[in-house]
Amino acid sequence: MSTFRSHSLRAALFITAGALSGQAIATELIYYPRNPSFGGNPAYGPVLLNSALATKTHTDPGLNDRGGIEEKTPLEQFNETLERQVVNRLTTAATSKIIGPNGNLIPGNLETDNFIIQIADMGNGMLNVTTTDKLTGASTAFMVNSQ
Repeated sequence: MSTFRSHSLRAALFITAGALSGQAIATELIYYPRNPSFGGNPAYGPVLLNSALATKTHTDPGLNDRGGIEEKTPLEQFNETLERQVVNRLTTAATSKIIGPNGNLIPGNLETDNFIIQIADMGNGMLNVTTTDKLTGASTAFMVNSQ
């Protein structure tokens, strides 16, 4: 009888262990994001940033130690300002030829050293403005309501 009881006890233990392990496998999986940008715990932010900075191997040659702000000499600053002013005046001169005294665009073509600007009347008050780069041939277009 004692062997029968020990076999019965073993069988009961195996059945119980199997039943419990079946319940453990059937638990629900829940995803918790770590990155605070995607809803994770904000306390992980500094950890993730430090990890990214520690593994960063790329350095930008155009940046300096002042937080990425590039220092320019007064001559470079002056040249950039001068260039912006010249481009602004060229733009003003070009637009004065394609915009009438009432502020509306005038259909026709305007050609500069670098660009061709075509303004086509599409009817119903709509104008198509196409700008083409002479050097590359690239163009861009947009529609404008002239009314």
